[in-house]
Amino acid sequence: MSSAKQVISNAFESSASDRLARFIAQQGITGREVIPLTPDASTRKYYRIGWKKRTAIAAVYQEPFDPEFHPYLDVTRLFLECDIPVPEIYEVDGNAGIIVQEDLGDEQLFQVYENEPEDKCDEYKEQAIALIAKIQKATEKAYEMNSIASRLAFDEAKLSWELDFFFDHYFGSLRQETLRHSETAEVKAELNDIAAELAAAPRVLCHRDYHSANLMIDHRKRMRIVDHQDARMGPASYDLVSFLLDRQPCPPSLAELRGHRLFFLEERRQSGLGAIDPDVFAQEFRLMTIQRGLKATGTFSYQTAVAGRGAAYQHFIEPTLQIVLQAIDWLERFPTLRRMLKERIN
Repeated sequence: MSSAKQVISNAFESSASDRLARFIAQQGITGREVIPLTPDASTRKYYRIGWKKRTAIAAVYQEPFDPEFHPYLDVTRLFLECDIPVPEIYEVDGNAGIIVQEDLGDEQLFQVYENEPEDKCDEYKEQAIALIAKIQKATEKAYEMNSIASRLAFDEAKLSWELDFFFDHYFGSLRQETLRHSETAEVKAELNDIAAELAAAPRVLCHRDYHSANLMIDHRKRMRIVDHQDARMGPASYDLVSFLLDRQPCPPSLAELRGHRLFFLEERRQSGLGAIDPDVFAQEFRLMTIQRGLKATGTFSYQTAVAGRGAAYQHFIEPTLQIVLQAIDWLERFPTLRRMLKERIN
């Protein structure tokens, strides 16, 4: 991190803790411990605080906000209305930039995978996949409530921007390559096709960052969803691809993926959602795997080469590209992208 960025970060940390201390004092809470937690993003800080007869999590944002138009609060209202298990909100102070919410504990699903037997992990995976169907069931309610999520989408512009981010930071920032104009034109045409086809798919409500680090197992062993403020409309395969394939050490078996897809489609059917042909869904799933995997690779490349956080992100790059190549091979499309990735990861 540059010295200027470090100064800004330190100033925000100091401001956040000071504002939180004033807020807690205003609530009449004294003598309770305040524990800083590792933030999931630089735009906010998290603390575990004493709250009445329990503990709670305080999110402290960089700036004041209007609670009526805050994405996290907006999507939380939508999800709670639809009985989707997100943390309850205890208190909001928009002027101080603080949201106090339910404390779900510290057990993330990926940690459960490390400690539980395989059959129990499979049960949790099915619960998580069933919750994706429940989120998609809330699509109509999102429009009825005029949720912020209903006004955002993975449209062609958004999907293309993410693929351009991959191109710029994988080939440029990370690999420091200058590609031939003809090669650039060919691969950009393929990336544009990916974005256009996915943008044309029917849209449902998506969490947008649905993976095992954003699924908590609470004190009652119930699965709960966090980090849902970026929810938006997108392809039905989006969250399933994210859940099954984000940050995996190697490509899963095709049979395993097919089983999860069929389970998901059955959960959708039982929820009263429209039927999707399994073969059509498999095609979309693979296309989404390519887009999401390249988008993630762009993020990992940026964090490694630009933000100086290679220790945390660089090791994800090659496994993610292997998963992308598996999907490209299955679809038998995008020959330029396939060749360029194979040359570089081998």
